[in-house]
Amino acid sequence: MLKKAAALFFVCASIAICVSCSTTANRYLYAAIPGGAAGEIVAYREDPNSGALTQLAGSPITAGGAVESLVIHPSKKYMYAANSGEGDISLFTISSTGGLQEITPRTLAGTAPTLLVMDSAGAYLYAANSGSYNISTYSISSSTGALTAIGTYQIGMSAMNMKLSPSGGVLYVTGIGLPGAIQAFTVTNGVLSSTPIAGSPYVTGNNPLGLAITPNGGFLYTANKVDNSISEFTINPDGSLTPLANSPIGESYSGPVSLLIDNSGKYLFVANQGSSNVAGYSIGSDGSLTLLTTSPFGTGPQPSFIATDPNGKYLFVGNQQSPAVESFSLDGSSGTLTAVSTYTVPANPTSIVLTP
Repeated sequence: MLKKAAALFFVCASIAICVSCSTTANRYLYAAIPGGAAGEIVAYREDPNSGALTQLAGSPITAGGAVESLVIHPSKKYMYAANSGEGDISLFTISSTGGLQEITPRTLAGTAPTLLVMDSAGAYLYAANSGSYNISTYSISSSTGALTAIGTYQIGMSAMNMKLSPSGGVLYVTGIGLPGAIQAFTVTNGVLSSTPIAGSPYVTGNNPLGLAITPNGGFLYTANKVDNSISEFTINPDGSLTPLANSPIGESYSGPVSLLIDNSGKYLFVANQGSSNVAGYSIGSDGSLTLLTTSPFGTGPQPSFIATDPNGKYLFVGNQQSPAVESFSLDGSSGTLTAVSTYTVPANPTSIVLTP
C-alpha cells in the first residue's frame, strides 16, 4: 500500500512539474488586411509553447474600408482598428476564445487614419491621420471601451509612424521627407502640447518608416527606407532627442521599413523589404547597434511588419508579396531567429497585433 501511495505521489508530482513548465494561456494574433469598401482582419490562436498559429473559425472578419492599423487594450477585452478608407475607427470586443464583435457606430477620425497607439494603462488612444496632417486623441472607457474625442492637433506633415514613450509622456511622430523628420510632443491626459518639444523636428534619414523605442525609454531608432539606414538617438529627460555620434548607420540590406526591439531591450530587428530578410542587432549600453553574427534571417518576399508575443519568445513578420504571416522563435541569449511556419493571408497585411 505504501509503495502504491509513493508511486502515485511521484506520478502526481511529475504531472505538476509538466504543467508548471507549460504555458497554457490562450493568446491571439490579428492581422489587418486592407480592401476596398470593406477590409478584413485575420484572427489566429497562438500556441505559446511553439509559436504556431491556428486560424480561428469565422476568420477573416469583416472590417472597415482599407483597415490599416490595429491596437489591443491591455485588458484584452477590446481592439481598435483605423479604417483609412473611410476616416473612422472601429471598436471590437474580444471574446475569451479570440472572436471579434464590432460595436457600432464607428468613431470619426480625420482623413485617412493610418496609425494607432495607446498608452500602457489603456486610458488614451491616438490616431495619426495621414491625409489631414493631424492627430486625433480619445479617452477610453474602461467599462465599455467606447472612445470620447479629446482634440485634434495639426502636425504639419503626413505621419509615417508614431510611438509613445514608455512613460506615456511624449508622443513621437515620423514624417516623410528627404531627409525625414521626427516631431515630438509632450502629452498630458491625452492632450498634446500646442507646440513640439524644443529642437523638434529632428532630422532622420530619408523616409523614416520604422520607429522603435527601447523599453527603458533611453533610445529611439528610425528605419530609413530610401537610403537604407538606421538613425539612432538618445532620449533626454525632457523628451528631446540627441543623435548618437555615428548616426545614421548604413545597412547592407535594402528597404528597411519596420523596427522591433525585443522585450528584454537587448536586440533590435529590422524588416528589410527590398532584401527579403530581417536583420538583427545587439543594442549597447550607449545605444549603439552591432550586427549579430547570425544575421540576417531570411523571410518571404517584402517583409513589412514585425510584432512579438507578450513573453518575447516569438516574432511574427508580415510579408507584402505572396501575402503571409511568418512565425519565428527568438533565442534570448543570442538574438537568433529560427523559422517556425508560414501562414498565407488573403492580401497584404498592414498591421499585426497580439493579445497582451
